[in-house]
Amino acid sequence: MLRLVLIQLASTMLATVAAGLIGGVHAFWSALLGGLCCVVPNGLFALRLFVSAAKPGMLNPMTFFFGEFTKIAMTLAMLGAVVWLYRDLNWLALIAAFIIALKSYIILLIRH
Repeated sequence: MLRLVLIQLASTMLATVAAGLIGGVHAFWSALLGGLCCVVPNGLFALRLFVSAAKPGMLNPMTFFFGEFTKIAMTLAMLGAVVWLYRDLNWLALIAAFIIALKSYIILLIRH
């Protein structure tokens, strides 16, 4: 799970640099924020599962479903906060970096 989060972070950084080179400083920040809206909730979800798995009897389906619900809610809240607070938002960079981070798990599937 940690490898997935690290690959998401790396793909976010690549998308951020590309957006910055193509679209300028506002595209850079929009892409960074869009990617982090995917990476941060996934990282916290992975950490929660890791901690739950380390304790005997704590890993059950409800832990997973509650963590998944929390991850989705946090992702939506972060995206809403970015849209609400960042006035110079570049929508294309935000959505592109979010999708790249979201679908970066394909890199792990190709490697195996």
